[in-house]
Order: sequence, then C-alpha cells, then structure tokens
Amino acid sequence: MLLFRALRRRPDELLFDRLRLHFRLHPHPLFPSHQASMSSTTDLNDPISPSNTRIGWIGTGVMGRFMASHLLSAGYSLTVFNRTPAKAKPLLDQGARLADSPLAVARSSDVVFLIVGYPSDVRRVALDPNSGVIPGLSAGSFLVDMTTSEPTLAAEIYEAARAASCSSVDAPVSGGDQGARNGTLSIFSGGDEADVRRLTPLFQCMGTVRYMGGPGAGQRAKLGNQIVIASTMVGLVEGMMYAHKAGIDVLKWMEAISTGAARSKSLDLYGKRILERDMEAGFYVHHFVKDLGICLKECQSMGLALPGLALAQQLYLSLVAHGEGGLGTQALILSIERLNNTCLEKKKNPDSK
Repeated sequence: MLLFRALRRRPDELLFDRLRLHFRLHPHPLFPSHQASMSSTTDLNDPISPSNTRIGWIGTGVMGRFMASHLLSAGYSLTVFNRTPAKAKPLLDQGARLADSPLAVARSSDVVFLIVGYPSDVRRVALDPNSGVIPGLSAGSFLVDMTTSEPTLAAEIYEAARAASCSSVDAPVSGGDQGARNGTLSIFSGGDEADVRRLTPLFQCMGTVRYMGGPGAGQRAKLGNQIVIASTMVGLVEGMMYAHKAGIDVLKWMEAISTGAARSKSLDLYGKRILERDMEAGFYVHHFVKDLGICLKECQSMGLALPGLALAQQLYLSLVAHGEGGLGTQALILSIERLNNTCLEKKKNPDSK
C-alpha cells in the first residue's frame, strides 16, 4: 500500500524504481522495525522528551559535535556515526554510543539528525539502499538534515521518507562554531509544520528554530543567508584593507564601526580573528564555496542575476586554488591581500617586547 500511495503522489518511473529496489532489499518480514512506531513507550501525542525519544546523530565535525553535545547534556540518549570515528570521541566520552553505519544509527533511533559536507554525502547517508538512514528508520520516525544542501534534494528525501511512513525535515543552521558551542544557532526549517512543532524541544537545545515553509524551504532560507554573509564578508575585509592602507589603527576602526550602522555578525565573529591572523575554521572555506555554488545554481534556474554573490564566490574559490580550503571563511582577507600585494597585520604595541 505504501508503494501505491507514493506513486499516486508522484507517479514517475524514478520513484517507482527507487521504491521497488528499497522493498526488494528490505522486505518487511526481515525488517519488522519498518512496521513499528517510535519507541514502544511513546504516545505520538506526548511531547518529545529524553524518556521517550532516542536520538541518532551523523556528522561530528566543527558544528555537529557541539550540537549533538547539547542533546546529551539535555538527557537524551545518543547513537552517533562519523566517517572518522576518532572525531566522535568527545561525544562517546559524554555517554554516546558509536554505530558503524548510518543504517545502524537509524535502527537505534526515533529521530536521526545529520550534518555532513556536501549534497552527495547527504544523498548517500539518507538514501543509500544498503547503508542509508531511511531504509533503517521505523515507521513514524524522523530524519532531520541540518546540512546546507540543495532544495531539490531536500524535497526528494521528503518524498522518500513519506514512502517509508516516516517524516523528513530540512533544517540547516547559521551561527558558526560559536553558535553551535553556545546553543544559539538560527535554524531554518522546511517540511510539514506539524513535524517541526513536534521536533521543537530538540531544536531548542541547539538554538532557535523558525518554520520557513514546505520541503526545501529551510534550505532556500539558508541559501539566502549565505548570500548575505558572502557580500558582508567581502565588505568587511575590504573595509579593513582600506583602513590599513589609510594608516588607521584597524582595531580602533573596528571598535568605532561596531557601534554604528556598519556593525555586523561577521565583524563581531571574525574581525579580531583576522587581525590576530587566526584562520582556524569555524566554517570551512571549501564548504562555503559549496554553498555559494548551490546559490548560483539556484539563481540560474530562477533567471536571477546576483553579481555580488558571483564575485564573492570567485574570491573564495581563489582560496581553494591556493590550497586554503581548509581554513575558516575569515581567510577571505588572504585573497584581498594578494590582490593588493600587501599584508594586513595588527599594529604592535610599541611598549611590547
């Protein structure tokens, strides 16, 4: 019946092939978990809480490890997977359990979060018929993708989850490593509003969630966020370079503009890091290039010209060309320095040795 309901919603051959492969690989008698609801003690009308909801987490990088940690601190049981198991050690030390695949995470969880690198990673982790999350989820369970990814892929995952009697929400985040560490992220959600409401107790452990619309709307909201950040970062590093070349103390200049209209989150997060030559990633350049590439692809499909976005993408792409994709987004200053054959350095105190 699931197959025929899915085909009535989206009667295309691609979905038919995907579902046929799924049920061939995972017939119900061998995988009774597909017929179960959430934890046996859970009433679907009960609010989500540590006593009735098992959490799975996939991706324990710069952002994910802090986000998952907040769920552990709130009392939730956590099963984790990461391609590099050593990166999950801080969570294991907190009490999380390690699984050997996304499928194994799904089989042990009522809600599975993932925050990975690229759309190709999202597709493999969520949809792979042999090791993915959706084939392992019980009926009534949730998949929450917090990766910045393609809106069309979010809609595809949403349909695949529905075909398996599960739910999917796209919920990318903004706020960087500090927001992840402090639990103050902005979370853009897309999917069914009732699902987002039900998951809100989990989102609140990580930040503030806002419902943006149907499947893929969370991703589109995040892409708009990235467009703003891209041009803001260009403005920040250009302003800093101008102040430096004009002979102004750049630190004093940043303090002055921080109380005026030029203040921005980028200035607050990255201004002093740039002066200190701290290029450690709170958000990787190569991931930002990926995000901006998705933005440009979306703009092309809309017939939308955004020259500021295109310029920022090229400047960040030049960092990747110089082998600097593993640095943080504040490393944009390096691109501007190369263009001007100069180096922005914090002025030393003459009294210091």
